Amino acid sequence: MANAVGVAAVDRALSILDAFAEHDQKLTLAELSKRTKLYKSTVLRLTKSLEKFGYLRRSDDGAYHLGSKVLHLGALYQRHFHTLDLVPPLLRQMVDEIQEGASLYVRDGDHRVCLHRIDSKRAVRDSVHEGDRLPLSVGASGHVIRAFNGATSSRYEQIRREMYSASYGERDPETAAVACPVFGVGQQFVGALTISGPRYRFEAVGVDKMLPALFRHAIDLTRVLGGDPGVFPKLKQKRPSTKRASRA
Repeated sequence: MANAVGVAAVDRALSILDAFAEHDQKLTLAELSKRTKLYKSTVLRLTKSLEKFGYLRRSDDGAYHLGSKVLHLGALYQRHFHTLDLVPPLLRQMVDEIQEGASLYVRDGDHRVCLHRIDSKRAVRDSVHEGDRLPLSVGASGHVIRAFNGATSSRYEQIRREMYSASYGERDPETAAVACPVFGVGQQFVGALTISGPRYRFEAVGVDKMLPALFRHAIDLTRVLGGDPGVFPKLKQKRPSTKRASRA
């Protein structure tokens, strides 16, 4: 009985942390109670423990903010994949080259988590943040993760064969994405390298024009992580121009 009570208390405490959404700078006691469906007295008791361990911080106006321990755990999670020093610089190169947002997603059970993200510098862009937990059932990166984790259907067989997936408006009707796998030592699947942005720009440019850059960076990252880049489609080498300069 004591163990069951202890587990229930942990569940309730975690539900308080889960109550914070993307744009929440702070939440009041009443808001936390409403979102968690817990009594205010229960929330107040649990928040004291969360404050003690640095997971919450209470401001002078009585509202609650996420504490620095949450950021610490996020950093530990990133370091677990040994990608912190490798991926962000590569994503910046992708953004500079393609002018759209770039991310690396990893599997987390039945979801995908954005492990690293670099936003596009353009004014109109999609909204993705490191730590976002999204379903595997929609989006290019979700399909890539499923394909290289044993999902069976003609769609996933095609992804494994072509080494990429594209999606238009699956998670958000106004966004699109294209993703491909990244491999590590022993050809273990690491995650999905992804380009995403406004749907209208993807439809105007065409995924085919983005794929060479996406594959090139996936090859580089796979090589650095100890995987075999030979599994990716062969990139066409640009032929030197044979045109002669016109004479004045």
